[in-house]
Amino acid sequence: MPLLMALCVVIGIIIGTFYTNHFSGNRLNIINSGSNRLNNLLHIIDDQYVDKVNIDSLVDMAIPQILADLDPHSVYISAKDVQQATDDLKGSFSGVGIEFVIREDTIHVQGVIKNGPADQVGIRAGDKIVSVDGKPFVGKKVTNSEAMRRLKGPKDTKVKIGVIRYGEKKVRQFTVTRGDIPQKSVNAVYMLDDETGYIKIKNFGENTYPELLIALARLSQEGFSNLVIDLRDNTGGYLQSAVQMANEFLPKDRLIVYTEGRKSPRQDYKSDGRGSYQRIPLVVLINEGSASASEIFAGAMQDNDRATIIGRRSFGKGLVQQQLEFPDGSMIRLTVARYYTPSGRCIQKPYTAGDNQDYEEDLLTRYQHGEFFSQDSIRHTGPAYHTSIGRTVYGGGGITPDIFVPEDTLGMTSYFKEATMSGLILQFAFKYTDANRPKLSGFESMTELADYLEKQNTVDKFASYADKNGLKRRNLMIRKSHGLLERFINSRIIYNIMDEEDWIEYLNLDDNVIKAALGVFERGEAFPSKPDGKPKKKNDKTAMIGEMRIPRTNMNYITLA
Repeated sequence: MPLLMALCVVIGIIIGTFYTNHFSGNRLNIINSGSNRLNNLLHIIDDQYVDKVNIDSLVDMAIPQILADLDPHSVYISAKDVQQATDDLKGSFSGVGIEFVIREDTIHVQGVIKNGPADQVGIRAGDKIVSVDGKPFVGKKVTNSEAMRRLKGPKDTKVKIGVIRYGEKKVRQFTVTRGDIPQKSVNAVYMLDDETGYIKIKNFGENTYPELLIALARLSQEGFSNLVIDLRDNTGGYLQSAVQMANEFLPKDRLIVYTEGRKSPRQDYKSDGRGSYQRIPLVVLINEGSASASEIFAGAMQDNDRATIIGRRSFGKGLVQQQLEFPDGSMIRLTVARYYTPSGRCIQKPYTAGDNQDYEEDLLTRYQHGEFFSQDSIRHTGPAYHTSIGRTVYGGGGITPDIFVPEDTLGMTSYFKEATMSGLILQFAFKYTDANRPKLSGFESMTELADYLEKQNTVDKFASYADKNGLKRRNLMIRKSHGLLERFINSRIIYNIMDEEDWIEYLNLDDNVIKAALGVFERGEAFPSKPDGKPKKKNDKTAMIGEMRIPRTNMNYITLA
């Protein structure tokens, strides 16, 4: 019996090999051969290389290179970076509940999450963290990653934090019990005027749709009849969140998006007709920083003639990634399909496999080519498609807005560019806030604080600070850029004292993209615009209006722990 069983196993292996070779072609053999070569190479290096080699590190360096030869969005994430890579899109993470920046090798508490663990024990904005768990934490070892490692941790664990408060010399000690810290996708909700609601969405995470419903309910209480959804600099996130959000504004059986790939059969995502805001006039704001899920939403609204799209051409990411985890906790995000807007266009911008440099520099190329300043400079590489009422739209490189708003060059000088790019404005704003926090904290509204700051000559104070820190004072340039400098400086002080919603509302006061949106509502040009539900047909040419005065600054320098 044992001999008979062994003979059966051998015959089974021979038959299996025969059918594999004849019915699968050489593909499986090629993959096996390739993986064997990689495994053998690593084994030989580990066994015979002249010096000791960390094989895990070698693999961590090799996998990204392999994926980079496929497309720009297939990426490898090491085990130690997985949590940080996924936290932004999750509804919450476990930590102490502070926003911080690192200035002069010291952690400065930028803001404290209301009712969070740090808030409950008495840590305040403006505190400087100088020790963690009884050990000094200042100097060159203070980095974002090290601060996150020490401050974040499992829920209900404790961390002892030593802080120095402004005007005090003695270190205060706080024991913080880590807890769940909410991560919000919707970071501003307010009324632009008596009729127009405004919602700013920074990414598409797990809780974006419920947060949107809460925002809409809040605006409903204030009686809004028009809506602006701001997706500028929204780099995307989960496909499903964008689909859920689009469903809220579309009639039944409208195609939102479809995906298709070599091994991924076409999958259509359609509206179910249950959305509560199918008839409200809608404007969507986009720019070159709007990507992925943002483009899914904007494309669905444009192709279904449901919203007016305003701003500048979006990023152009039309590739769908699937997340695959390895046993060691690392993972890859592998491109498995492309997504297509309802008209059939893939808005993925061109790329060359294995050569990502041109792809990564695309926005700079657009800027140099003049696209940020003139709609005539937009290059469409894809074919023309048509919306539900026949308007022409293009694939092959982002969503082109219906109304183009160029970036402003008025008041722009080399002094202003250096002041912003060097980080000196951010540093000055933080120091000014710290030195005047008791006074500035006394204002109850953004409007009151903004009015106060306009009388404080913050531009001149900044120029003196910058002159002492390497940026020579240029009075003629400062005079020319005074409006831009004042807005930027004051906006950062407002953010330091209040919150992100106040910061956004302040910048929107003088934003011509917002003015363009309000103009669309005033003229009755937002979709839908007729009582019978049939939108007014627009011509194929995009409109162009005046110019935006305040450049938007990236918030990534602030870290949440």
